[in-house]
Amino acid sequence: MAVPNKVADRLVTGLKRFQPVLQSALSRDVNESDTSMIVTDVLAEVFGYDKYSEITRELCIRGTYCDLATRIDGKFQLLIEVKAIGGSLKDSHAKQAIDYAANQGIEWVALTTGNLWRVFRVIFSKPIDAELILDIDLLALNPKTPSHIESVYLLTRESMVKSGLQAFHDHLQATSRFYLGAVLLSDPVLETVRRELRRLSDVKLELEELRDALRKDVIKREVLEGDKAAAATRKVSKAAGKALRARRDQTSEVVTEPEGAPVADLATQEE
Repeated sequence: MAVPNKVADRLVTGLKRFQPVLQSALSRDVNESDTSMIVTDVLAEVFGYDKYSEITRELCIRGTYCDLATRIDGKFQLLIEVKAIGGSLKDSHAKQAIDYAANQGIEWVALTTGNLWRVFRVIFSKPIDAELILDIDLLALNPKTPSHIESVYLLTRESMVKSGLQAFHDHLQATSRFYLGAVLLSDPVLETVRRELRRLSDVKLELEELRDALRKDVIKREVLEGDKAAAATRKVSKAAGKALRARRDQTSEVVTEPEGAPVADLATQEE
């Protein structure tokens, strides 16, 4: 992911400044309140949010409070649950923050101890679910390593405005074993495989025969079974159906007209 030079410079400078701050806080085992103050400064000085108009503290959601939230142009972008820097990030902490986000209709949730950042995408299904898409430790990053800067960039204001987290999530999905497995078993890919096999051996194979062979002998069962595999299959099928409908629509729009005959004259002739 390309990081604008101006933003990259800010991230490099910010990491160099706040890594000692975070390390000192960790060694002193500061409490959650003090950790939250550091996180607010990181959001402003490293991630680029306006401290006074785009960072909200103690956001009230249905009678409960989320530690921090970022808001751009009046719209909440990211809910942030803060835990003391010396502690660990537990699944129960993530569930609490995800419940907050679900109640507010916010798609992105971050769980942080200041140095550790875990970002989840909320899945608005029944029941509400979430998937981890980013897990970084600011103290383990090297400001001189481009890939480390790219990871931190995902949390910046500039990235949120450009839907950077969504693009990163889409990339993770496209390269996941579940989506690759679903694509390999799709009709367009199987058609290509059948054509290549026929070129090699002059043997005619049915698509279902190829699909069964891939399922039984080539692709691991864990890639094809479970909720994630089913979701991937549905998405691939939906995309294939959409593409097929688009082709049909394009075909139906092609009208063969007598040379030089205006559309209005054709309509008259049909009547």
